Amino acid sequence: MTFSILPALRRLTGRHAVFAAFGLGVLGALALPPLFVVPVLLLAIPGLLALLDSAGSWKRAGALGLAWGMGHHVAGLYWISHALLTDPWRWGWLVPIAVPALAVPLAIYIALAAIIAWFAAPGWPRWLALAGAWVAMELLRGFLFTGFPWNLTGTVWAFDALPLQGAALVGVHGLSLATMLLAGLPALGRRALAGGAVALLALGGLGAWRLAQPEPAPPGVNLLLVQGNVQQEAKWREDMRWPIFRRYLDLTREGVATAPAGVPLAVIWPETACPFLLPNDQDARRYAAGTLPPGGVLLAGSVRAEWAPDGRARQVFNSLSAIGPDASLLGTYDKAHLVPFGEYMPLRGLVPIRMVQGGLDFSGGPGAVAMTVPGLPAFSPLICYEVIFPGAVVPATRPQWLLNITNDAWFGYSAGPFQHLAAARLRAVEEGLPLARAAQTGVSAVFDAHGRVAAELALGQMGSVVSALPAALPPTPFSRFGLGVPGLLAAAALLGGAWGSRNRGR
Repeated sequence: MTFSILPALRRLTGRHAVFAAFGLGVLGALALPPLFVVPVLLLAIPGLLALLDSAGSWKRAGALGLAWGMGHHVAGLYWISHALLTDPWRWGWLVPIAVPALAVPLAIYIALAAIIAWFAAPGWPRWLALAGAWVAMELLRGFLFTGFPWNLTGTVWAFDALPLQGAALVGVHGLSLATMLLAGLPALGRRALAGGAVALLALGGLGAWRLAQPEPAPPGVNLLLVQGNVQQEAKWREDMRWPIFRRYLDLTREGVATAPAGVPLAVIWPETACPFLLPNDQDARRYAAGTLPPGGVLLAGSVRAEWAPDGRARQVFNSLSAIGPDASLLGTYDKAHLVPFGEYMPLRGLVPIRMVQGGLDFSGGPGAVAMTVPGLPAFSPLICYEVIFPGAVVPATRPQWLLNITNDAWFGYSAGPFQHLAAARLRAVEEGLPLARAAQTGVSAVFDAHGRVAAELALGQMGSVVSALPAALPPTPFSRFGLGVPGLLAAAALLGGAWGSRNRGR
């Protein structure tokens, strides 16, 4: 079907081409979590290349790329508006504005990639140039304006562990490059598809080989994920504090009763699960510690405050607190990468709205650490979307596992929590480290170092689940070299496109 549509797309001009680009971007979003309809990319990407072939100028190419990106990101990020509906009387008016406002800057990256590709000669040089520029732009948007590497193209393979194994070598950006190259093959003709089939078989073989390797011995620690399924609308209501706290205490007791005796146990509560300031509140810690078995540890999300001499909060932090069975505070981690508008207000004083709850912006912590708690292997704590940043989840001292606590209740039953889960799964594969994830409303899960699911609590489920902590693997190539590897591959694709264009020009 793709081969019959591409000639028609090349004949489109004016607004018809722009509308077609927008529709192709929407189509491409079907490949993202949770649908994973990856074959649609075999039309969405060649379709964009076909439209670029008929673009008469770089400005026209940029407009087509912008339209494709708008369709893709509006369809892929529609769920952000759900957060505004948790308080519709205050923020409901922003619903028709918020998603397009976020889609525009993200679409600009795709517009820039389309412009770069337009300067390459049609055919395989443009195919190479678009793939290289696309990945270069994905790398760039992980850093600019605090970074937002959400829904990277490589995440379309996160439906299973097998196709993700290449991320251990080249990261999710390397998977993005491979995806763009494979998806663009129909633009080169039917013969190119045979090479794509061979490449897919090779990637599948790599995945099967890695998954067949013997596993190291696990560290002998059990994890208890507790998922309270507390809806965001109820989370900070004064009359709901004790009911929510009791729910987590009861779920923890139930989960502890099912855990094997004699094995160290880490109980994990999601981001801001405790409605009290756990690091500051001795009584709350005593209640929480009362649910732990001997030698157990609670790793709980909670707000932490630092007080001024007059008794007012001077700073507040989105924190992870480690609580011992004697209610002692064994350590804290403060979230470093804060969410703009959700945890602090950019351009404070210039923007006439304030979406941050409370009177203070959250303060950021020092960054990634290998947290050590008695009885547990060292781990890297990641709060909320800190887990979406490839190459930035592990400190210089390599831990034995990753811990992601999050509150995805903001986004209800939508694509958002599944997309967040896919990003977390990729970090496990990239770093060769198991990852435990506790989410307020789900999806909570434990992944081994290959990205296989060891335990899971579904979205919208209230409960707890016990899982053995899987073993860490030796450092992967990506963990050693980081974003430099996909960066070099993207540069090679761009250089290949430039070389091919120069030769065709001659």
